[in-house]
Amino acid sequence: MCGIIGYTGSKNITDVLLKGLARLEYRGYDSAGVAVLKNKGIDVVKKQGKLCILEDELKRSPITGTAGIGHTRWATHGVPNDANAHPHRDYKEDVAIAHNGIIENYRELKQTLEKKGYGFKSETDSEVIAQLISAEYKGDLRFAVMAAAKQLKGSFAIAAIHRKEPERIVGIRKDSPLIIGLGVNENFLASDIPAVLEHTKNVVYLENNETVDMNRDSCVVYNDKDEPIEKKATKIDWNISQAEKSGYKHFMLKEIFEQPEVLKNILKKRVKNSDIVFEELKIEEDKLKKIKNVAIIACGTAYHAGLIGKYLIEKNARTPVWVDTSSEFRYRDPLVDKNSLVIVISQSGETADTLAALREAKQKGAIVLAICNVAGSSIAREADGVIYTYAGPEIAVASTKAYTAQLGVLYLFAQYLAVLRGVSDIAGTKRFLQKLKEVPALADRLLKQYQANENRMQKYAAKFHKYYLASNNKSCFLYLGRNINYPNALEGALKLKEISYISAEGYPAGEMKHGPIALIDENPWVICIAVNGETYEKMLSNIQEIKARGGIIIAIISEGNNDVRGKEAEYVIEIPKTDEIFSPLLVTLPLQLLAYHVAAEFGYDIDQPRNLAKSVTVE
Repeated sequence: MCGIIGYTGSKNITDVLLKGLARLEYRGYDSAGVAVLKNKGIDVVKKQGKLCILEDELKRSPITGTAGIGHTRWATHGVPNDANAHPHRDYKEDVAIAHNGIIENYRELKQTLEKKGYGFKSETDSEVIAQLISAEYKGDLRFAVMAAAKQLKGSFAIAAIHRKEPERIVGIRKDSPLIIGLGVNENFLASDIPAVLEHTKNVVYLENNETVDMNRDSCVVYNDKDEPIEKKATKIDWNISQAEKSGYKHFMLKEIFEQPEVLKNILKKRVKNSDIVFEELKIEEDKLKKIKNVAIIACGTAYHAGLIGKYLIEKNARTPVWVDTSSEFRYRDPLVDKNSLVIVISQSGETADTLAALREAKQKGAIVLAICNVAGSSIAREADGVIYTYAGPEIAVASTKAYTAQLGVLYLFAQYLAVLRGVSDIAGTKRFLQKLKEVPALADRLLKQYQANENRMQKYAAKFHKYYLASNNKSCFLYLGRNINYPNALEGALKLKEISYISAEGYPAGEMKHGPIALIDENPWVICIAVNGETYEKMLSNIQEIKARGGIIIAIISEGNNDVRGKEAEYVIEIPKTDEIFSPLLVTLPLQLLAYHVAAEFGYDIDQPRNLAKSVTVE
């Protein structure tokens, strides 16, 4: 959450900082600001609201300098306003800092500093960092930053500058991400890769308690013993165009349409003839053969991917699986040990709760496998093994292609485990992979039909918008699914809530008579996932029960289904036929598109919904 950008070099400083912050908007924020070293002073400009407000202010009053830091803030301590926005300065205005994370002992530190005469201007926990650095400063910014960091409890990624040290930026991290971008006669510090990708593809990932000391000509990393250490740079294999909208109105829509290619790339990279290959897995096969159970840990959309992973691993590998939310896992003394495989799923690889769950699992002796998108992220580094999803940058806060990529990896891993544990033979794996390889083309056809036809989802969204206004904001959505598509009912409801702020709930359809049926009258819209499969007849019965009570039904069905079209459901969305086990990869597409169009009808900020952040790096 929040975004940091730091730059030292010869380019237009505010241009670099503002563009870097724009690349980090997807992380979520409510204010933004910059601090620039200039003529032995520090100019700070910060504003509540969108980045364009800060840009307008800097156009009216331009600032230039040799080095600077920028920040987008997502409020945790103190309401969103100009005073609470970052960067923060100490009371002498010698130091400026940008901070991501939460300082848990800031009250005690603040009281101590106030007694010494340090005056505070904000309600934030972060301002105490600037004051501490000022108090510890003895002529060397790095020493002051390291001394201050030792007094902090909680999580932090810090970028600091001092008015007496032009061109110098010092950064330090603990449990919040911070990367270095290495350039020629320039260097960068940032929360995430997109902020620096326009300028360099050479990135260094800082580990916990490491400090970076940089100017335009040098960049040195120190460990917690203040020893310089060698850090290998990672070359990023995607480019800035992948983080652009490419003609689409929103990042979310672009990323929905990228999903067939994402799946195709995963299969191309991971399947060699009839073998499933995970080059970076690094967990010995003998250990995986001996596991007795699997736990899947994740948050939000990744949690829903994990629920589908449970179906896949239990069905294919015949191994018991349970799924837990990361935020609950470590608070109940979970029953995992050396015979357990714990799979942690995170798009960013920096999700705070998932990272904490990973550490809890490792402490108990479990084998930990990470599934994530970002190479070199904290979760990828700390897990025993990792499988990268290679989905490329996902900018919209509401996850779409990252979800599909996680599913793609889980399909392959479930079958990989089945072969390893002797549950499936070569012929069975070949049949499974042949069917899976058909899915990207089917997904592409589905999306092309969406573009070519009269845009059915947009019409359904417009009708819902009309109903919603007519019912005085009482209309809501229920999402029902069974078997392997029940998690997609949860995911569809989450997508709608995230970007349109409409009340929506997902349920297993068999539970409808145990409570949710009481909600059905003429107002609720009910999304029924009724694709061909072993539970289809049961779903058809559910649809008839909803119709009898006046519910408005949108049915997602397999092509050629004449039982539902025009008879049972008022609105119908068809997906290409495939085996039920692979249908979640197709069902998710209309669910995402429907949520997108409902939010568009309401005129909301689809890529950056209120109160949400892309990477939740604090508890």
